Amino acid sequence: MDGFIKRCPECGSINLFYNKEKGEIICKDCGLVIDDKVIDLGKEWRDFDDDSVSRRRTGAPMSYSQYDQGLGTSIGSAADLSRLKGDSKNKFIRLRRWQKRITTAIERNLKLALAELKRITSFLNLPESVQEEASRIYRLAVQRGLVRGRSMESVVTGALYAACRAHEVPRTLEELSEASGIDKKEIGRTYRFITRELNIRIMPSNPRDYLSRFASALKLSPETQTKALELLAKAQDKELTSGRGPTGIAAAALYVAALLNGEKRTQREVADVAGVTEVTIRNRYKELLRELGLEEDVKKIKGKRRKRQGSFEEE
Repeated sequence: MDGFIKRCPECGSINLFYNKEKGEIICKDCGLVIDDKVIDLGKEWRDFDDDSVSRRRTGAPMSYSQYDQGLGTSIGSAADLSRLKGDSKNKFIRLRRWQKRITTAIERNLKLALAELKRITSFLNLPESVQEEASRIYRLAVQRGLVRGRSMESVVTGALYAACRAHEVPRTLEELSEASGIDKKEIGRTYRFITRELNIRIMPSNPRDYLSRFASALKLSPETQTKALELLAKAQDKELTSGRGPTGIAAAALYVAALLNGEKRTQREVADVAGVTEVTIRNRYKELLRELGLEEDVKKIKGKRRKRQGSFEEE
């Protein structure tokens, strides 16, 4: 309230006191009540249900991850049912059955699809924000009739991939394919179809988003990860990342950084973690060495390694 009333109109003092309980603004110097009808716009945390005061303000928030968006109601409980007898009990059971019954085809589809979506997000350990966004995208797809003629699982996975891209949570098509059991080509086709029809604009993936996860899986040091970030920054300056898969270029940068830092990882290991082929790793690796002028550095490191191995064999 001090932001609106700067000084007392009686004595000109700025030493004002806001009494929240009475809704009054009082001058501490002259005692003038400047305002006695101040509205508290803060949250009301009190709830007087059942003669008890709780800290609950409202019910659970709306959620796209539930088929009824969390707005559904429930009739009674098992405790209420135990207190009823005869016709009242039968009526109560009948009402509860009708309450739980889902009537529309869209609601039936949403109930099954969102359950599958929760399973996949749990398997991939994705944040709740991604699940909410994927549920929203799938709900729009159902309302536009985009699910018709396609498997529910492929549309769910395509929506989840779109949500991951929108929230910059790096997950590859291979990972989504493993979690859902849908071919990655089908997921890619469905993803492109959904984003096109719903006019969802998603920026291309950045290879840097994949570095930390790949480095953790390969058990590389923070120094190697930092070196890989530097290599990617130089590669982006030379436009080496344009038109190339982000996972492949990120994996190749980690492979080069590991070589430069003396942490030996095979191309097969890096390819398995990134979900790409060894040929992709090899091609991106050669491009990085050639364009960034690292060929001589890598040759020296490999030469030193061969010498050490030779000395060990002689011993």
